[in-house]
Amino acid sequence: MEFSEHIKTANVEDVVLRQPLHPPSRGTLCITGHHLLFSDREQGRCRQVLLLLRNVDAIEKSVENLLAHSGPFCTEGRSQRMSGSSGTITIKCKDLRVLQLDIPGMEQCLNIARSIETLSCLDGVSETYPFFYRPSDVSLQDQWGLSSPEKHYSQMRELHDRWRLSTVNRDYRVCPSYPPAVIVPKHAGDEMLEKAAKFRQGGRFPVLCYYHRKNGMVIMRSSQPLTGANRKRCREDEHLLRAVIDGSDRGFIIDTRSGQQALQARMTGGGFESESCYSNWKRLHRQMERGKALQESLMKLVKACGDQSHNMDRWLSKLENSKWLSHVQTALSTAGLLAECVERDGHSVLVHGSEGTDSTLLISTLAQLIMDPCSRTLEGFLALLEREWIQAGHPFQQRCAHSAYSHARLQQESPVFLLLLDCVWQLWCQFPLALGFSEALLLRLATEAYASDYGTFLCNSHQERCALGVKDNTYCLFRGLLRPRERDSYSNPLYEPTELAIWPSVHPQALQLWRGFFLRWTPQVRHLEEAQEDIRNMVTEWGKLALS
Repeated sequence: MEFSEHIKTANVEDVVLRQPLHPPSRGTLCITGHHLLFSDREQGRCRQVLLLLRNVDAIEKSVENLLAHSGPFCTEGRSQRMSGSSGTITIKCKDLRVLQLDIPGMEQCLNIARSIETLSCLDGVSETYPFFYRPSDVSLQDQWGLSSPEKHYSQMRELHDRWRLSTVNRDYRVCPSYPPAVIVPKHAGDEMLEKAAKFRQGGRFPVLCYYHRKNGMVIMRSSQPLTGANRKRCREDEHLLRAVIDGSDRGFIIDTRSGQQALQARMTGGGFESESCYSNWKRLHRQMERGKALQESLMKLVKACGDQSHNMDRWLSKLENSKWLSHVQTALSTAGLLAECVERDGHSVLVHGSEGTDSTLLISTLAQLIMDPCSRTLEGFLALLEREWIQAGHPFQQRCAHSAYSHARLQQESPVFLLLLDCVWQLWCQFPLALGFSEALLLRLATEAYASDYGTFLCNSHQERCALGVKDNTYCLFRGLLRPRERDSYSNPLYEPTELAIWPSVHPQALQLWRGFFLRWTPQVRHLEEAQEDIRNMVTEWGKLALS
């Protein structure tokens, strides 16, 4: 496809840009296949704004008459030249920026708006910018990714007595959303796995995601069993879970649905593990919202944060009505329960909801951060995200298709990954010395998940990425974040490693609005960023003094 087909007007002069934290500026607007570029060269200034079109969540346009218009750039000499129809385009971005473009000429304004609308939501993954991004200082031949099931297994020698690496999914036939290799109990043969997969939604049979070195307990994840209204059973699935624990031991199943939701799932072919068939496993239900409810919660919160008109009471009411912090509390509480079962009580745990691609990954990731010191380093955290989200089949392309501003009808969008980052930020606030990465990393990840130069968050599964050649034709974000000049920006200068678990408080008073994200384009948050940079510089100077 030629991008030029969608660009009727490529350049416009005399455009006024209004954006957060900057005064209005006049310059030239350019549209390319993937970017919007604004150049301001007035009065000796040379400032550019480059916006990836994939970052556009919604666009609004209006037409006005400039004859009587007066503004910071409307001098008497220009008012005649600019008289007639003009247009204003408001661009609402997935990173929550709101930009306004005042464009002379109605036709030019409409052409620019149509181009942005079309190019910001191209359907073909191979047409997106990561397939065209070519930085000069990296090669496509460089290693892609930080972790894999094979690497994870080889690093955990303690696993080898009771666990094995299976390639039963090497052709993605058993489970389309799993990677080719998975870690499973040693006594579970591939034939058993294939039959268990047919009994689980989407083929997501139980696989290991975490081994706790302190006591040998594990966390496994899967999707719901397909028991249906007739309460079907699968002997192979039962044997698979029995192989996880010793006969005398007891495991826990944390179901991220309410008991009522799990019962209702039977009517549509889903269900849950009955205690009569899984006698060594105790089921715990912890309802977590997902899908449309979570997306609407985000939209309400962003709308509240952008409304400057209300007083304190209305602001607090809107914050509460969004229920976003309640979702944060539920996620941290459920992850704490999971970690408590493993760390304090010494039991293995299976986690699942319905599909096993959203809330399941959310709480398994948070539980590992709570318990595992290795996951709290910068590199360890990125490797954790790669294992639990990229390789485990979180459908980023569907979930992050739109953010909080889109007028499009909701399909499968859901800000589960953003909720994870918010929960990690809460941990970062409560344990400022225990995490080896900074808030800047979380903000970068929140942006990249929705619109990126890199291929890391493309597609919905390992299978889709392989089919489109993502690893061969795009660059890895996580590798880029660990390059020396980037690493310093995303490291926590106050980091002090600890082997202890970090147990988050979920009391309402302990949870905060993530100002760095939801209010990131306000002056108050910019002051916080400056303070964090001052801390980084002070720590660097102290280090130099200590060496001298």
